Amino acid sequence: MCIAEKNGVYYHAPPMSTISLKLPDSLLLRLDQESRQRRMTKSALVRAALERELEQPETAVGASCYDLARDLAGSLKKLPKDLATNPKYMEGFGR
Repeated sequence: MCIAEKNGVYYHAPPMSTISLKLPDSLLLRLDQESRQRRMTKSALVRAALERELEQPETAVGASCYDLARDLAGSLKKLPKDLATNPKYMEGFGR
C-alpha cells in the first residue's frame, strides 16, 4: 500500500501501474472538461469509466445473428414461415 493525498487528506491507496494511451483531441477535450466539472483527476475518471465498461457482460461475444435479433424473429406477419429453408424461395438468389 502507498499513501496518497487527496484534498489535503492522506489515505491508503493500492499500488498502481502507469500506462499511456492515445486519444483523439475531441475525446481528450471531453475528458478535461468532465474531470474539471466532477473535480476529479483525469486518471480517476478514466479508471471509473474502465471499471464500468469492464463490469458489463459481453453480450455480443459469441452470439449469433439470431441470438442478437431473437425478439424480432417471427414479428412480421403474412410472410412464409419457411423462407430460409424452402428451396423455392432461393431460386435466383445471388444472381
